[in-house]
Amino acid sequence: MKQLLFALLVLFSSVSIAQFNNGSQYGNASQQGGLNVFSATENDTVQHKSFKFDKTTIDEYKIISIHKDTTYVDTTLTIQAEYKHNYLRKDNFGLLQFDNEGHVYNTLDFNLNKTNSLPDFGFKARSMAYLTVDDIKYYHVPTPFTDLYYKSVMGRGQNLDAFVTANLKPNLNFGIGYRGLRSTGYYFNELTSTGSFRFLTSYNTPDKRYYLKAHFAAQDFMLRENGGLSNLSQYENPEGPYTNKAQVDVYMETGNSMLKGQRIFIDHSFRINKTNPNSLVLHHQFIYDNKFYNYINASATSRFGDYFTSNLNDKTRFNRMYNQVGVAYKHDRYGSLKAYIEDINYNYFYKSYVYSLNGLIPNKQTDRINTLGANYFYQINKWKLYADAKVGFVGPATNQLDLTARYAFDDANENVVELGFQRLSKIPDLNYTLFQSSYLNYNWYNNFINEKSTSFLAKANTKWINAEVNYRVLNNHLYFANTSNEINLDGLPATLLAKPFQYSGAINYFSAKVGRQFKFGKFGSDHTVLYQKVSQNDPIVNVPEILTRNSIFYNNHFFNKALYMQTGFTINYFTKYYANEYNTILGDMTVQHDKEIGDYPVLDFFVNAKIRTFRLFLKAENINSKFVTKQDFYASPNYPAKPFMIRFGITWMFFS
Repeated sequence: MKQLLFALLVLFSSVSIAQFNNGSQYGNASQQGGLNVFSATENDTVQHKSFKFDKTTIDEYKIISIHKDTTYVDTTLTIQAEYKHNYLRKDNFGLLQFDNEGHVYNTLDFNLNKTNSLPDFGFKARSMAYLTVDDIKYYHVPTPFTDLYYKSVMGRGQNLDAFVTANLKPNLNFGIGYRGLRSTGYYFNELTSTGSFRFLTSYNTPDKRYYLKAHFAAQDFMLRENGGLSNLSQYENPEGPYTNKAQVDVYMETGNSMLKGQRIFIDHSFRINKTNPNSLVLHHQFIYDNKFYNYINASATSRFGDYFTSNLNDKTRFNRMYNQVGVAYKHDRYGSLKAYIEDINYNYFYKSYVYSLNGLIPNKQTDRINTLGANYFYQINKWKLYADAKVGFVGPATNQLDLTARYAFDDANENVVELGFQRLSKIPDLNYTLFQSSYLNYNWYNNFINEKSTSFLAKANTKWINAEVNYRVLNNHLYFANTSNEINLDGLPATLLAKPFQYSGAINYFSAKVGRQFKFGKFGSDHTVLYQKVSQNDPIVNVPEILTRNSIFYNNHFFNKALYMQTGFTINYFTKYYANEYNTILGDMTVQHDKEIGDYPVLDFFVNAKIRTFRLFLKAENINSKFVTKQDFYASPNYPAKPFMIRFGITWMFFS
């Protein structure tokens, strides 16, 4: 209630201020809740002195990916902004959040499992919020730009993301950001505490022969691990003390895990010819990663079987150095052709050897991989073509081929079709091949062969409908599964004795996703439907067959157009399926066939408001859980999904 009163106080205080400043340089909000200040009109300008610009438009505040895709800062209040106002700060359709902010997600949409041919650290469930190289964006701004994000959490705590960037010169940009979270949650021993620091810069010489993008990222994700609920009846039919979620029994009272990493990234290129842009370009990319996953428990539990010592402190370490050196020939008419060599040197290790049930487990796995590759990019008129192929010639064998063709029917890119193809042979992630733990059954050293996959994609984004079709064939698929046959009173495994397996058969996956938004005056609706089908001889890849999200909302201006408001309902639904189970020792998901979840709607009500560059988000989540006698909302067999709660948050952008 205090949070609700605070949100309303901020909202109405801001409305009052906006009424007294109605003739300011910012102008009035647009029909979409946008900002006329950045439209190219005579009266709507941002006044500043740098770079000697007379006025600034929103498309000058550029956001640039490492792949050179360019967008600009979005100040609008749309239903898409509502979808992105979450911990990950992106549309999380296809992800099922656990009950506490900053905990792991279960993946409902199998297409979200992205992969490449090189081996990775693993611990994928715990890495969902870990910012990768592709997640770091670079900026070019005419005035200093600040982006502030805040959202209330489950229980006590807060979630804050602050980022500021500025161009010291037109060709030199710096940015610094920090994302912090602390959330106690509602159940015993599930506090989350995370921090992500990032510093980035981009530079080019005045003659545009040399370009540089670089960043440093330091991230840590601490999670107190309770292992899930040990008595599901206390949660599903709460009586007496169990109406207080903190009193519900959990498997572990002292466990916690930490994923921590640091990364240095440099990407730069140099054009040899001083005057002619159609010339050879030298390119170099450098990445140094250092990560570890640490599981600690002062009191071991039989939940994960027998153990060497009751005072657990398992730590998996990983570092990797990546270099790519290439030379490209760029031509305005014929596109860009590049040849490159990759050098990857990694160390994955523990501090000691282990004699286990599976024999002697070594303490490290190190390797060096060299690949030779080439790519071609062609863009002319409305066509974009891209092809990339590489093959390993030193170290473990690997190869990858990516093909993409894109056609835009109009200059505004409102109607675009895209075709894609990928074929790869992936070296197994390292926690499948080597793992050590104080739990006896969690020690292995395997010699798995490469996973292989072939993928096809067809996508269309138009003014009328968005549609996407995916088809994927998986061979030698790696996964974790529980080997225990011991069953508890809930009909679920009493112990989790997970091990990695490699499936020898073929897995065929098909999906079709359709999205459409409708507008009826000040009313609107947004609908997304995903259909998935898996063909396999054994139930290894488990996904819900149908997944939907449907929103109905109302938009309007108030207070002489000083306030733009959006309110409505969103219903999320997915069909019942055997969801993967979270395993805290592995920091990953395991396949299970004991409990199905899903086949229930989740209803959210939201009220969002925008004043200038300030946006307020207020949401009542999972409303229908308040009107059922049995709580059956799960994110994983032993972990509940988000309960009913009222949360608020803000985003606030500054352009000076």
